[in-house]
Amino acid sequence: MNKQILAFGEVMMRLQAPGYELLTQANTLQYSFSGTGVNVASAMTKLGHDGHIVTKLPDNPIGEAAISFLQRLGVGRNFITRGGKYLGMYFLENGFGQRSSRVTYTNRLESSFNTSSLFDYDMEEIAESADIIHFCGITLAMVDNVRESIKFLAEKVKEKGGIVCFDCNYRPSLWEGGYSKAKPYYEEMLALSDIVMMNEKDAIHILGMEAKSTNREDQLRELIPRVAKTYNIQLIAGTHRSINSDNTHSLKGYMYKNEEFSFSENLSFSVYDRIGAGDAYTSGILHGEMEGFSPEKTVRFAAAAGMLASTIVGDTPMSTELEILLAMTGKLEDIKR
Repeated sequence: MNKQILAFGEVMMRLQAPGYELLTQANTLQYSFSGTGVNVASAMTKLGHDGHIVTKLPDNPIGEAAISFLQRLGVGRNFITRGGKYLGMYFLENGFGQRSSRVTYTNRLESSFNTSSLFDYDMEEIAESADIIHFCGITLAMVDNVRESIKFLAEKVKEKGGIVCFDCNYRPSLWEGGYSKAKPYYEEMLALSDIVMMNEKDAIHILGMEAKSTNREDQLRELIPRVAKTYNIQLIAGTHRSINSDNTHSLKGYMYKNEEFSFSENLSFSVYDRIGAGDAYTSGILHGEMEGFSPEKTVRFAAAAGMLASTIVGDTPMSTELEILLAMTGKLEDIKR
């Protein structure tokens, strides 16, 4: 029987300027639907599991368009409720070279999801259904009613024996009051989580931990075991990413489990669309855990998944297990015939 992977989060409309144009240059925008929950649920479906999104969508043609998009991705829609009028949106300008990509959010606080309450969802059914439930810091940053739903649902899933996964995903633009405002909410979620996606920067800036070294990997090795012990977390994973002088990106994944670190190779690759690669990495970690991969294979699989997601247009990871396994071997083919 397939594992049920549920992701609680907002479905947003992505409005993208063509190619590498700025919004000030573009005359047209291409729209699709996205969000961390959508990306994780879709990726897990592509990897052979049953991925579902838990969300609320407006009861109008925009909501219908979002549902149609989710249907094409194969995302389960059993836990979608309807109501309200608005969908959160963000505008994307793709970066190039030394110019970073830029995301501008709009209309989010009024969205159907962010005005929802825990009474909009059948929490008992959701908790009974979830083998794993995924939450992220982007959702945590929004409003008190959503934070209440996150905490209640995380507690319910744990009560029923499910696994809680939390991706820190700290976004400065979403937290009025910065790290000090975010810290208590993050600490609450870390204490409820079995699997956490973070790195040493999150430990330093969000949790206020101090490291002896200034080297990133040394900081990682010092702080992540401390986080795991403090909050009783079974598995912590994350990435280090950098941009090379030739405009390629480098990515190295890590995973901390059973008091041991495992690292992927440092992968270098060209990037077509940067958004969503972190969600692909998260999905790779979850897949490896569910399939019983060794920690070494799991972190290599997740890193390859993140790399492949960067070669596909749109936020949503689209790679199958076989495609990711082939990418792990480093084999490149011109055309598959």
